[in-house]
Amino acid sequence: MSGRIRDEDVAYIRDRAPIDEVVADYVQLKNAGGGQKKGLCPFHDEKSPSFHVTPSKGYFHCFGCQTGGDVIAFLMKIDHLTFTETIERLADRIGYTLRYDEGSSTGPVVTSGTRNRLIAAHVEAAKFYQEQLNSSPGAAHGRDLLTKRGFDRAACEQFGVGYSPDEWDGLTKHLRALGYTIDELELAGLSKMGQRGPIDKFRNRLMWPIKDISGDVVGFGARKLASDADDQGPKYLNTSETPIYKKSQVLYGLDVAKKEIAKKRQAVIVEGYTDVMAAHLAGITTAVATCGTAFGADHIRILRRLLMDDDAFRGEVIFTFDGDAAGQKAALRAFSEDQKFVTQTFVAVEPDGLDPCELRQEKGDLALRDLIARRVPLFEFAIRAELKHHKLDSAEGRVNALNAAAPLVAQIRDKSLRPEYTRLLAGWLGVEVELVTKAVSRGVKTAPAQQSAVEETTVQPNFRPDPNEARLILEREVLKAKLQEPSLFVDDLWSSIEAGAFTHPAYIALRLAIDSVERIAPDNIADENVKALFTELTVEPIRADGKPSASYVASIVARLREVAISRSIAELKSSLQRLNPVENEIEYTAAFAQLVALESARRSLHDLALGSL
Repeated sequence: MSGRIRDEDVAYIRDRAPIDEVVADYVQLKNAGGGQKKGLCPFHDEKSPSFHVTPSKGYFHCFGCQTGGDVIAFLMKIDHLTFTETIERLADRIGYTLRYDEGSSTGPVVTSGTRNRLIAAHVEAAKFYQEQLNSSPGAAHGRDLLTKRGFDRAACEQFGVGYSPDEWDGLTKHLRALGYTIDELELAGLSKMGQRGPIDKFRNRLMWPIKDISGDVVGFGARKLASDADDQGPKYLNTSETPIYKKSQVLYGLDVAKKEIAKKRQAVIVEGYTDVMAAHLAGITTAVATCGTAFGADHIRILRRLLMDDDAFRGEVIFTFDGDAAGQKAALRAFSEDQKFVTQTFVAVEPDGLDPCELRQEKGDLALRDLIARRVPLFEFAIRAELKHHKLDSAEGRVNALNAAAPLVAQIRDKSLRPEYTRLLAGWLGVEVELVTKAVSRGVKTAPAQQSAVEETTVQPNFRPDPNEARLILEREVLKAKLQEPSLFVDDLWSSIEAGAFTHPAYIALRLAIDSVERIAPDNIADENVKALFTELTVEPIRADGKPSASYVASIVARLREVAISRSIAELKSSLQRLNPVENEIEYTAAFAQLVALESARRSLHDLALGSL
């Protein structure tokens, strides 16, 4: 929120902040003689006090769990604060104004005094909104909505829910009467300039105070109550980013959930403010939510501090998502972020499409707790979600599914888990474990061949094809020829290529782009990665000796098709091995006939590839 705190100020805080008074806010201390005080350690369970504080030296130490340090270390550990947050908290405590080095921050430098004013304004705003919800006739619709969602007055007071009145400057007048300036209210994001002067940022909305990890109110989340005809604003509106509020660095509910998260080594990530309320009221006291932004790297860093995430310890993070398509997508996005954790990560998706608040409202607290208890590992969810895109009752479908799912297994950072998911994937597909093991070791991921829209295909940068990878050279060569010499693809040669011929996700995406338009060009490619690949292959030399000819193109296409059919033959043979020719005579006969046809096609393509050279 500011520049780097000056070293001399840090030293001053460390020397002047009374450690015994700070510790006494959390631990009941008694004199232990010799200038020491002692009490029960707040960092581990004990019956006899082994936690000692030496005020004259400014240190604490527990002889039971061996935790120790100065006043800064104590506050950082017990409240899970960053170093900067801790120094600012202690400075506020002793009334010291911190100074920041401007050169270490790209944003405006805000002194601790200004920060205190902004936070105090938010506290007063929260009180104002709560009073409005409880007493204003205009808040009746908001109160009814909360009641229908299962929240009584006690629940609203527990979470500080309020109401911004349907007035132009109700809050602004209130805060100005308390001595806050217009500049302060604008900087805080509580007011803005209208045509006739300062007006409220929020009007006629239910208000949720957003607190940072230390419990300071730093912003608000607001839900519209008026109809669209009366209010053209968004349904949900958050405080704009301010010197004290960065939405990517805040998790709603973390101030009340942090101790339970640290104690239970579990964090439940839900999607909305009412979901957090419902979860906590149902007994899931580790629930938090993002504030109008996707779960990202900064949120991971926050949770890592709470879960003490390291290579020796595995915490538990549970994502809950709506059961609709958007929720499924959100769950799969979390898969990539999960790799930044060294935690066990799970997904809990309600099959009827109910969010946690709706589930509690319709089926009660127990149903919500059961949802969390029925969580499945995120890896399993991601893999099974990918398999749903493929027809596993056909050889081609299983091959495509294997090519798409194997890289998900390969992405699992915990190497000890990969063999188990390899075996599980083989079982879900009904193929040999050895086949899956080879696919996983290649680390190849292919997008669903059935995808028809270029906009739906996203090629991740870490899946960029290696131009010199021998296994993919043939695929690359065919695409280069198609882009550079399209006139050489005669007699429907391009359309004859099997759907699963291309195996790299980038090459699959480029083929989809080619097939989706009459003339492929950068302007009609939505995905930036695919666009970059198009440009790359358009200028990269074709490997033919001299100028490419129609016979050269026919030969590489025939070879590409031969390789694709060979994969299908291998899969079909695997299926035949699992069939009993007596018990499954019809199915076996049909599969065998298909095998014969594929073998014949492969021989023809092999001869064509040789004859065209």
